[in-house]
Amino acid sequence: MITPAFDLSQDPDFLILSIRVPYTRTSEFDLYIDGTDFKFYAKPYFLRLTLPGRIVEDGREKAKFDIDKGLFTLHVPKETSGENFEGLQMLTSLLAPKGSRSAKPLVEDLGGEEDEEEEEEFDWQVEQEVYEKASEEELGPRHKYGFANQRSGVFARLQEELSDVIDLKNPEETSAAERRRARLQAEASAFSPDHYLADLFEDDEIKGLLKFKPWWTEPSRPTEQEAESAVSFTDDEKQQLRKFTNRSYLLDKASRRHAWLGLLDVLLAYCYEVRSTEGDHNVESPWTIRKLSGTLCWLETYSCLQEVLVSFGRRVLCYPLYRHFALVSAAVRDATKVLQSGRTGVLKCLLDVHRVFRENDPAYILNDLYITDYCIWIQRVKVKPAGMLRERSSWVQDVCSVRDGERRDDMSSPSRAGSVRPPKNSITLRSAPPPLPPPPPPPAPAVRWK
Repeated sequence: MITPAFDLSQDPDFLILSIRVPYTRTSEFDLYIDGTDFKFYAKPYFLRLTLPGRIVEDGREKAKFDIDKGLFTLHVPKETSGENFEGLQMLTSLLAPKGSRSAKPLVEDLGGEEDEEEEEEFDWQVEQEVYEKASEEELGPRHKYGFANQRSGVFARLQEELSDVIDLKNPEETSAAERRRARLQAEASAFSPDHYLADLFEDDEIKGLLKFKPWWTEPSRPTEQEAESAVSFTDDEKQQLRKFTNRSYLLDKASRRHAWLGLLDVLLAYCYEVRSTEGDHNVESPWTIRKLSGTLCWLETYSCLQEVLVSFGRRVLCYPLYRHFALVSAAVRDATKVLQSGRTGVLKCLLDVHRVFRENDPAYILNDLYITDYCIWIQRVKVKPAGMLRERSSWVQDVCSVRDGERRDDMSSPSRAGSVRPPKNSITLRSAPPPLPPPPPPPAPAVRWK
């Protein structure tokens, strides 16, 4: 069976389904409507949806078929008139069978419609291998990474691509603490005072980038529900959503926290890349996104919002073409806007990251490790994305306070460039990477970020 392309919309009384079935006979189709279940069959197409609200078959339903376009349009009455169905743009989650569950994360959800009495025939010709006792190293615990730290052993099979994807040398045997120490050391070595000062004082190009208006800076909506409905997906994005496999993610509280913080880290890198290229991706875009994200480049695991912001700020001042703290502030404001636009806004950004990595070899590996899972997970998560900003929101406000329109006196010297007023009991953000703790202490850069 072929899953057809489809879209959903609504008015106060009806759910409107547009299903594209160009290669079917107009006289033969079947519909099944029961509560939150909707099924459509028109050979060779089959569509099964689990809806966020209840629909009824009471004689008011209407159907229309456009032969020229191959478009089947169906108006189905809502059980409760005036009810708003949330998440109609989350096509992957709508395709998930009702009540499907998985004992493990990253497992495909399968419908339970097969005949249970018919046992699968055993394959007596299955290929066999000689048993070999595993070594102690192979049996030892592997350090995990990927979405919500759910993966391990991936890079053991991809040694040739390792250096082109991440900066971490041996991820399978490197703990989270060791990854962080190595990342900080690499950032301290990469920081260039000359490059930083050049961008600080010769900032004409940067001022132009700060004036750029991405799609998420359009007039904000009063509610997150209205903000979500204002975001639309392109045909290519909808096609990609239909290609994703249904998965369940059974995450504990700590894993959910790591997933949200990793998502913010990726969004910050993406927002910087969009602003620095004025929305026109180029051949450097995959490198920029992964390089500015500690999650993607160092398989970093963050514990709080403060760590994400500090890490992102350091990396912006160390690696990309434009190294200015005003761009850090702009990216944080942009990411805040994206989160406030709800799941659809976040999903649209993730789909763009997925496309950028998909078209680049070997950055596509990061899709398998992180982005694909984020695209599926964000459709099914119940927590509002903007809710994570309530934690240490003063940090977000402080970082966002550096604006291009402000007087430049506070950025006229390296010692004050890009500094922000931190909350109580927190570290101080400055313009460059901080010195590393001994032993041994690295040479202090000309401009420091404590």
